[in-house]
Amino acid sequence: MLAKLNTCFTRITDHPDLGKLLLRLTFGILILFHGVAKMENGVGWIAKMLEGHGLPGFIAYGAYIGEVIAPVLIILGIFTRPAALVMSINLVVATLLVVGGKFFTINEVGAWGLEGEAMYFFGGLVIMLLGSGRYSVVSNPALR
Repeated sequence: MLAKLNTCFTRITDHPDLGKLLLRLTFGILILFHGVAKMENGVGWIAKMLEGHGLPGFIAYGAYIGEVIAPVLIILGIFTRPAALVMSINLVVATLLVVGGKFFTINEVGAWGLEGEAMYFFGGLVIMLLGSGRYSVVSNPALR
């Protein structure tokens, strides 16, 4: 009986392309909020942190690529795999710059100190591995 129920449930919910779209929209929109904040407030504070680590400040403008351009491409389903990789790399750099010291911490509710950052990083990797699926603004699979 349980197997029959599971088979029925699987038949009803078996929509991998819809799942890929939902995953892309979720992560793309959530990262885009960070990008909008950078567009409104600038990346000067990131440049100062980079310079404090002996790196050139202009690298801060990469945040626009990782938090605006890449998420928009992911949402639209265009160059999804490379955009997701860029988003994940952006998360690694942001984590190392801003919250890297929380690697071995657990917060007051028992969550890992880098839980959100890890979720975005691995979400980007999952999107990279899955691709856009068929729901994309472009019909050519080579551009998805």
